[in-house]
Amino acid sequence: MFGRSVAELRREAGLTQEELAARTGISVRGIRDLEAGRVARPRVSTVRLLADAFRLRGAGRERFLRSADAEAPARGPRQLPLDIADFSGRSGELSRLDDVVGGSGDRPATVVLSAVAGMAGVGKTALALHWAHRVRDDYPDGQLYVNLRGFDAAESVADPSDVLRAFLQALDVPPGRVPGTLDERAALYRTVLGDKRVLVVLDNARDEEQVRPLLPAAGGCAVVVTSRDRMAGLVAAQGARPVMLDVLSEAEAYALLTARAGAARVAAEPDAAAEIIAYTARLPLALTIAAARIATHPGFPLSTFAAELRAPAGPLDALADGDVRRVFSWSYLACSKEARRLFRLLGLHPGPDLTVTAAAALADLPEAEAAPLLAELTRLHLLAQHRPGRFAFHDLLRAYASELARSAEDPDDLTAARLRMYDHYLRLACAAGDALQPQWLKVPMPAATAAPPMTQAEATAWFTEEDRVLPGILRDAADTGADAYPWRLAAYLVCFYAPGARWSESGPLQRLALGSATRSGDLLGQATARRLLARADSRTGRLAEADEGMRTARDLYAGLGDLLGEAQAEHNLSEICLQSDRPADAIGHSRRAVELYRRAGYRAGLARALNAVGWVAANMGDYDETIVNCREALAIQEAGGDLNGQAATTDSLAVAYEARGEVALAATMYERSAALFHASGDRFHEAEVLSHAGAAHHDLGHADEAGRCWQEALDIYREIGSHAAEEVERNLARLRAGRSRR
Repeated sequence: MFGRSVAELRREAGLTQEELAARTGISVRGIRDLEAGRVARPRVSTVRLLADAFRLRGAGRERFLRSADAEAPARGPRQLPLDIADFSGRSGELSRLDDVVGGSGDRPATVVLSAVAGMAGVGKTALALHWAHRVRDDYPDGQLYVNLRGFDAAESVADPSDVLRAFLQALDVPPGRVPGTLDERAALYRTVLGDKRVLVVLDNARDEEQVRPLLPAAGGCAVVVTSRDRMAGLVAAQGARPVMLDVLSEAEAYALLTARAGAARVAAEPDAAAEIIAYTARLPLALTIAAARIATHPGFPLSTFAAELRAPAGPLDALADGDVRRVFSWSYLACSKEARRLFRLLGLHPGPDLTVTAAAALADLPEAEAAPLLAELTRLHLLAQHRPGRFAFHDLLRAYASELARSAEDPDDLTAARLRMYDHYLRLACAAGDALQPQWLKVPMPAATAAPPMTQAEATAWFTEEDRVLPGILRDAADTGADAYPWRLAAYLVCFYAPGARWSESGPLQRLALGSATRSGDLLGQATARRLLARADSRTGRLAEADEGMRTARDLYAGLGDLLGEAQAEHNLSEICLQSDRPADAIGHSRRAVELYRRAGYRAGLARALNAVGWVAANMGDYDETIVNCREALAIQEAGGDLNGQAATTDSLAVAYEARGEVALAATMYERSAALFHASGDRFHEAEVLSHAGAAHHDLGHADEAGRCWQEALDIYREIGSHAAEEVERNLARLRAGRSRR
């Protein structure tokens, strides 16, 4: 029995239950419960703490760990940023967090929430992450993490709906199954977590309203929220347990300084050490930066650093929290001239993080020169590499860098740096967007060097990595009046948003882009933003607004003499009219699109418009017109290698043939369409037409072929998490029932 083993090892070590509790950080009650056998399966972290306390090594340690029947290592998402190196102190707060989630090893049946509050720089994130890493093995279904950016500029604060989308995808919910509204996403999130043990860290929250949609409803999950706000509403309504964080105690501050600067140096100059601690106000962020400076100069006496802190810091001394700013300036001034310039320019970036290439663009440096400067800033704790290749500021340091940039840089140089940053992201967004949607209209670029072409996989990976950065860049460009960029960035973001049906996110960005283009008088930008805003409106049920906006976009394109833009708007109007149950209007717009594409000589667009005419005609029962238009479209698409277009057109033809009674031909066409959708990577539509193929085979009395098609469709629907699987399951059940009766 594990409890008996704990008691025996404790007695062998000569420890009381109270002493073992103090050594492990487990409560005395927890030790008693373990030894009494009241904990059937203790947490992995609890067992490891006990093994450490008993100083078990080798085979004996392994036997002890196995005897607890501890859970398997974590599976599922592992989103926690790196643990804080040389974390020290905060033993009381760590114990409080352990107690909140059942430090005795009992597993909470309901959500347990801890609100860790405190001033900026006091170490909320460090504490939350350090504790989360200690207990992560107790949450075998994974760990979710998000920086909610609650105290960034208002437009940069994380939207709970966006966070839920990212969490759901991390929990293996296919993009196509992620709902469009906040309430629907929150409901699905609670359902997915209902029977899981997941640790959720919600960092830097603004208020309760930002947090509430991100809380699981029940089960064995734990949530830690950090915020400068006391989150009284969560404490009152959700039963959150507050853990209020203050500056370090004297003992903890000495421990941190000793760990970083060395015990001998601190012991040799206790007065200087005390002065350094006093000047940093025992604020962990400030003390960490100071200790890093001391550690990089091992031959200097501590009195030297104390004297530097004591000296006036020039104009920065007049800023709020002067002593803390003095520490920042101290570390900043310890950097090389080149690193100081990069630090200032990084203050222009809206966050939440950036890559070496983005930093190089800001500073107008080759990547090979920017990388060591980032390493220098990271070494001095002015920057953190929170993920491999991605660097982030603490929010106080971001504000500090931004202030330095405004005070030390020429305004023209700042403008040039921002434009280089915007160019960097726009060039890569262009390359990625073209890779994802090669048949879409090209957006004319401002004068800038083109980025190398990307593969579809590279484009998806790039957009995914920069997903939270790009909206901030777009907003920043709009705020600073760089109006050539917002509408172009918004247009390329749609290339990534559209496959995931992220229209509710696209709409606000298109409105911002439209405002920017209108302010600058850019008619092409206005037409593009209006068209894409209308698409977002049509996908989110705002059909009247979509119709009006698309007509305005069409008229703007026509006024510019832009045949391709006008044709695309007509094509989109056809879709809106069909959604609005106006097929006669829809076919008129699609025919107009065909005419414009013919005049422009754009054959890829012409083929898609011809298929649109055919599809609307099929909805109106005119199958002969469907076949004529779709055959012409298919010939163009086969010549141009447009696999996805061929798949859609072949599907339209199959619908027409089936309606005319040529069911065998329709079945063949459906299967051909499915193969083409498969080749183009469109899994949802592959399953959809396989389902239609199954129905056609069933009508022909081909039970085996029907079963095969339906089973393939069902496998795909299950793989991507589509609710359409239910109808296919019913079809298969009826097919099998019919066979059994025979």
